[in-house]
Amino acid sequence: MKAKSFLVTTQKEAPADAEIISHKLMMRAGLIKKMGAGIYTYMPMGLRIIRKVENIIRTAMNEAGALECVMPVVQPAELWQETGRFEKFGDELLRFKDRHENDFVLQPTSEEVVTAIVRADIKSHKQLPINLYQIQTKFRDERRPRFGIMRGREFVMKDAYSFDKDEEGMKISYQKMFNAYHNIFQKLGLEYRAVDADTGSIGGIGSCEFHVIAQTGEDTLAYCPNSDYAANIEAAPAPCLIEKRALPEQNLVKAATPNMSTCEDVAEFLNLDITQTIKSLVIAFDSINNNLKTTKIYLILIRGDHDLNEIKLKKISPDLADFRWASPEEIQNNFGGKAGYLGPVGIDTNKVTVIADTTAAKMSNFVCGANDEGYHYTGCNWGKDLPEPHQIFDLRNATAGDASPDGKGNLAICRGIEVGHVFMLGTRYSIDMQANFLDSDGKNKPMVMGCYGIGVTRILGAAIEQNYDEKGIVWPQNIAPFEIVICPIGYDKSETVKKTANDLYKFLLSREIDVILDDRGERPGSMFADWELIGIPHRIVIGDKSLAEGNIEYQRRTEIEATKVSIDEIYEFITDKVKT
Repeated sequence: MKAKSFLVTTQKEAPADAEIISHKLMMRAGLIKKMGAGIYTYMPMGLRIIRKVENIIRTAMNEAGALECVMPVVQPAELWQETGRFEKFGDELLRFKDRHENDFVLQPTSEEVVTAIVRADIKSHKQLPINLYQIQTKFRDERRPRFGIMRGREFVMKDAYSFDKDEEGMKISYQKMFNAYHNIFQKLGLEYRAVDADTGSIGGIGSCEFHVIAQTGEDTLAYCPNSDYAANIEAAPAPCLIEKRALPEQNLVKAATPNMSTCEDVAEFLNLDITQTIKSLVIAFDSINNNLKTTKIYLILIRGDHDLNEIKLKKISPDLADFRWASPEEIQNNFGGKAGYLGPVGIDTNKVTVIADTTAAKMSNFVCGANDEGYHYTGCNWGKDLPEPHQIFDLRNATAGDASPDGKGNLAICRGIEVGHVFMLGTRYSIDMQANFLDSDGKNKPMVMGCYGIGVTRILGAAIEQNYDEKGIVWPQNIAPFEIVICPIGYDKSETVKKTANDLYKFLLSREIDVILDDRGERPGSMFADWELIGIPHRIVIGDKSLAEGNIEYQRRTEIEATKVSIDEIYEFITDKVKT
C-alpha cells in the first residue's frame, strides 16, 4: 500500500468530547469518525486493525471446532418474549415495530436466535456437541455513551454458543473456549488476565472474564501474584479479617462528633484507627400484594475502611436482588436520625433487618453512629450493647493484602478493561425455548449451553489504553494497521531515494510483510509524527544523506534512537526484525 492512494487523515488535536486516551488517539489518528452519540464510522486505517483482530479470533475459533455463521442484527421480539428478556433486559435493548406493527429488537446478543436455530435442526444426541459463532454488529442503547468505542452503542462482537447433551459436555466445550481465548489474547500481544466473574444479565452457572490490564480500566481486579487466581472485584471472596471476637473492654459512650459524617472524619476526630469504625448503610425493598405496598428496611454494616459489594448483597435473597437505597424519610422514621450518623444501637430490630459483613460481625469496642446528628457511640459491643446481627455474609470488596482464596499468598489489586467473557449457561435458555434433543435412553432432554463473547472493536480501545506514549499509539505488531512504514525523505525530488524506497517496498511485499510506503512528499517531521501517532511498529527512513553513507535508518516504535543499517544488509535485517 502507498500512502497517496490510502486515506491518512491525522489531526493535531482531539475533539473536545474525547475523554480518555484511546478515544483521543483514535480520533487524532483517523481510525474512527463520529457519526452520532456512541456511533462511529471505522475509517480504512481503523478497519485494517479490526480485520486483523477478527482474523486472529476466527483462526482460534475454527481451530477449537466452532462453526461460523451470521445471525441477523434485526431479531423478532417473539424469541425474546419466550425467555422473558424482552421485558427484563432493560432500556439497552432497542425495541421497535415494523410497518406491520410487528415487534423487533436490534440484537445486543444472540442467545435467543441461536437457540431457535439449533432447536429446529438438532434432534438427536448424535448431533451434539455443536458450537456456532459469529462476528457481527451489535447494538445496545446505552443511556450515556462515552469513552469512544469503549462504551459505544454500536459495536462488533464475536459471540459463540455451544450446545451439549449434559453438564459434563458443556464443561468440556467451555474449557475449549477458555483455552481458545488464552490463545487469542496471547496472539493479540496484550497483557491480560482471566478472572472469575459474576454472570450478570446473561445468566448461567459460572463465568470468567478476560481483561486487558490498564490503569484506566473501569473494572477492579483482585489477583494473587503467586498463583493463577484472579477475579473481578464483584466476584472475589473477601475473608473475615478477625479470627476471634475480642472481649468487651470499653463501656458504651455517646461522643459528640460535630459535622463528622464519614468514618474517616470520625476516626480522625476521635484519634482512632478507621478499622475501629463501622459503616451503616440503609436499603429498602418494596413489594405489592393485593394492591398493597409493603417496604422492608435493611441495615447493612461493614467495617469503616471497606466498600460494600452490591453484587454480593443482591445474591443474598430475592428481596435484596431488587433493593433500592432508603429515602431520607424512611431513614428518619426507622432510625430517628440522618445519614452519616446511623448505627445499629437502639433500633427496633423487629422493623429493621440487620445484615453484617463477616469482619464487622467479629468486631468489638467499635465506633458507630448514634442515630443522632453530631453524635457517635464508642465502645460498642455485640451482645452487650446491641443484639447480634440477624444475618452475617461476605459483603465487602476484597482489598490488597487479603488472603488469596486459593491459599497461595495475598491479593493485589489492578485495573482492567473487560474484552471477553465466557459463560456456562446450563439450561437457562434451552428450557425456556424448548430446545430439546432425544438422548440415547430415548428421553427428551434440554440441551446444555455455553456462550462466549469477545468485544472486537473494544479490543482496539483496550489495546491503546495499554500501549501508548506521548507521541501516540504503540500497536502490538500483530494488530497494527501496517507492520512497517517506509519514510523516504524527498521521495518526489530524488530518483535515488525513490528507487531505493520502491525496491525495498516491493521486496517486503514479496515476503508478505504488511508495509506502507509514504509517497506523499511530506516534510520529515510531519511524516514521522503521523506514523508515530498511528502507531506503526517499525519505521525505515531513506534519505540522500544516509544513502551517500551507504546506510538506511531503522527504528522500532518503542525505541528512542534510530539504527543505521548498511544498504547491503537492510533486506535481511528488516525481515528478521518484522518476522521475530
